[in-house]
Amino acid sequence: MRVRVPTLTLAAAGVALIAPATLPGAAAALPPEARTAAHGEGIGADPGAGRGAGPAPAAGRDVPAVARPERGATTPSRGRTATARPRTAAGTAQDRAEGAVTAADLLAKVGTCAEISSGRYRTDANSPATVPVCGAQGAVFWKADLDIDCDGQATVHCNGQADPLYSPSTAYVQSDGQPLNAETLPYIVVPAASSRWSPGASGVRGGSVAAVVYQDRVQYAVVGDTGPSDLIGEASYATARGLGISSGPSDGGVPSGVTYIVFKDSVADPIEDHQAAVSTGERLARQFVADN
Repeated sequence: MRVRVPTLTLAAAGVALIAPATLPGAAAALPPEARTAAHGEGIGADPGAGRGAGPAPAAGRDVPAVARPERGATTPSRGRTATARPRTAAGTAQDRAEGAVTAADLLAKVGTCAEISSGRYRTDANSPATVPVCGAQGAVFWKADLDIDCDGQATVHCNGQADPLYSPSTAYVQSDGQPLNAETLPYIVVPAASSRWSPGASGVRGGSVAAVVYQDRVQYAVVGDTGPSDLIGEASYATARGLGISSGPSDGGVPSGVTYIVFKDSVADPIEDHQAAVSTGERLARQFVADN
């Protein structure tokens, strides 16, 4: 993940899968000291912490993946104007929902917010704090922008040459100990734990399953990286691609209109298995719609 100056942009993304899939299990968080050393912003670590500190898995939780040295929460950011990619009619129909639950079904259940955060988040470094984390039956959610996280394994589109702010590590790692692949794995970034909100206390940890909604598309993803404790609204290169959003590490993303729904105490196992995330996400999305 990366910080945006004046906006905090964490680069990432990858091609999203539309077929039912399932995401990997909770991964271990990286030590906050390593993140601080790498980028100069210390963010309190906590089970399920967010952007800027590698969240640690909850006590007693089986964590198949191993943590790599943490990345810093702060890096020079890029100013950009985010735009959505044009979508073909076929793509729009195909991506309307990865499962049986549609974007409209999910959005109908997040019209009001029961705030669970003790304060609000900024979407960029110099923007006002306007985004609360909301509680619901079986999930938490927020509505924000989408900045691109392109860190982790070096790939064709996510690497040091393509992305000046590229970092080779992610807060959570695969079951084989390798960092996540932002280009192919849909994942989201959560804020580091703070007095404002502790993701772990809400059952949100590495590998937790999320439904990310943009316009008429639903992309299932996992919690895969963390960011600064006061910023929210970031996802991988693959997540952006799956939502029809421009995924360029420097100029991709959208400034608003993205809803992140994270299912409490869920897990895709292993974390790198998108099929596991999709199958779990479809089931929990149906339950979410029925319960709210």
